[in-house]
Amino acid sequence: MNKKTLILQTAAALFSQRGFKETSMAELSKLTGAAEGTIFYHFKTKEELFVAILEELKKTIVQEYEDYFKENEFKTGLEMVEGAVSFYLFLSSKIEDRFLLLHRHDPYELAQSNPVCRGYLEDIYNCFVNIFEQSILRGQEDGSIDRGPARKTALVIFSMVDGLVRFNTYSLYDAGALYKDLIEACRRILRNHPSEDPLC
Repeated sequence: MNKKTLILQTAAALFSQRGFKETSMAELSKLTGAAEGTIFYHFKTKEELFVAILEELKKTIVQEYEDYFKENEFKTGLEMVEGAVSFYLFLSSKIEDRFLLLHRHDPYELAQSNPVCRGYLEDIYNCFVNIFEQSILRGQEDGSIDRGPARKTALVIFSMVDGLVRFNTYSLYDAGALYKDLIEACRRILRNHPSEDPLC
């Protein structure tokens, strides 16, 4: 592992555990064995280092998504949505420190004054929502999912899944314990037939 990669990985762990403001370059230097001058050679400021972590996270998400959906075949769009739920839970466990970083307040506070940071945060969340939206659109084409506003539905489902992951991130609840209930809730949202509802 080269020094730049080591700095990125160590900084990501520190930022996720302690937060952006509480992480010092002196501590990062000590943990990586890289002089502070070396760190600032690769990243001019702490903000630039933070943004580089978000950039790397976006690349990781795209690559992990491509790998996951190459290895898994889905007969319908509904199955693909369920696969997207599984993928998100899998990824949140695989790169838990990055999700903790996303779930902290720091990135959003920094995004208010740093448009590059804001851009990467938007890109990351758009990546996730796009996965759900593409699955929903496929399901609407093959008839496994009812017609409706695909983007809004994708946002609702993503919010449910991400909310559960946040419980897991903060050790409030085991996300895996609610997996079946989560899938069933997604099916109800996607296969809602108002005409069949006795209350209608």
